[in-house]
Amino acid sequence: MPNTNVFTGMDGAITVAVESGAEGDAAKAVADIYGLAPIGRAQGVTVEVMAEMRPFHEMGQRYATELRSGNVEVRGSIARAHVNGALLKLMLGEGAGTSRPAGAFVSPTFNLSLRMVNAAKPDNSSTITVHGVKLNGWSFAMPEDDFVLERVTFKALWISVEDSGE
Repeated sequence: MPNTNVFTGMDGAITVAVESGAEGDAAKAVADIYGLAPIGRAQGVTVEVMAEMRPFHEMGQRYATELRSGNVEVRGSIARAHVNGALLKLMLGEGAGTSRPAGAFVSPTFNLSLRMVNAAKPDNSSTITVHGVKLNGWSFAMPEDDFVLERVTFKALWISVEDSGE
């Protein structure tokens, strides 16, 4: 049965999961060192799915007569108040080491699991899994009178959702 509950950020947890292979192994190394299950101190998590739609217009018609599906893009961002190098290393892998890498290096790839469970209804949950995630942007802000935050943006290959309910 589909879940019909509402959730807030307090109900959520974000976890990094990895698959085997060179890129997954690079992400696993970072996740193990920094304990990214769950990713702590996160806020402002966004996931966007953009599906390209191409309208077909016939001569003499003002409205489209057909919409054709095109490419699908999955992207998002995470803000985090615990700046310790984990997210930067998930983006750059060996490229974020203490010395400049001599040549090419692997870009870590991982799955991002966003699980929401209302504590009052623990049998009801929703899990969004973003597959094949690669971080493509990192920024750092140190405001005068607010929390220090790092922010990453990402792109992914595909997305899935799983609901459970009473």
